[in-house]
Amino acid sequence: MLLFSPLIEHAIELSAQWHDGTYRKNRWRDSAFEVPEGEVLRVPTMAHVTAVAMTVQRAGWEDEVVAAAFLHDVLEDANRYEERFRREQMIELVGEAVTVLVDAVSEQKHDAEGNFRSWRDRKEDYVANLRTAPTGAVAISLSDKLHNLWSMNESLAREMDIFSHAPNRRALSAGPEQQLWFNEAVLAVSEQHDDERLVPMRAALREQIDVFASLNRMR
Repeated sequence: MLLFSPLIEHAIELSAQWHDGTYRKNRWRDSAFEVPEGEVLRVPTMAHVTAVAMTVQRAGWEDEVVAAAFLHDVLEDANRYEERFRREQMIELVGEAVTVLVDAVSEQKHDAEGNFRSWRDRKEDYVANLRTAPTGAVAISLSDKLHNLWSMNESLAREMDIFSHAPNRRALSAGPEQQLWFNEAVLAVSEQHDDERLVPMRAALREQIDVFASLNRMR
């Protein structure tokens, strides 16, 4: 077994370039250093991407799945120049196996006329696509939702209102009831895929779903 994977390294480089200058919606940790006056410390998108990929790797998935995890938001999200990464380009750079996985966990944010689709419509299609997606894509999805929900819970535990706009913070696109529905729907559809490596990933997401429900007094 090679300790170094050129495929994963290439995926990291592509992801870092694409997400350069883009950030998460909020941050909940205190600054680790003194921020210059007038500057705002934000969480780079790459921090989330790396957390997702490392979770996939720790769960024992192959290099192609780890590489796809590093790239899981590249097809879905524009870069800071509002450009879109083409599926054909990804195939050329990292191969069809990786691209199929990324495509399976990418939301279709715009309709045929270029209009932005509703949050619920996008999520319903996402869940439906997971039913027939490769099992590796389900692993990426579980890891993605796990880190997103864990981040929400850490913010909520610090009494941050993540559902409302505030200085240097963007509100989530849907409220707590919708967020709970979506995460439970992803968890449920993952049960249709049989791979022992999914078992601890499902357990971890279930734990964060329960924490989220408790923090929002939904159960």
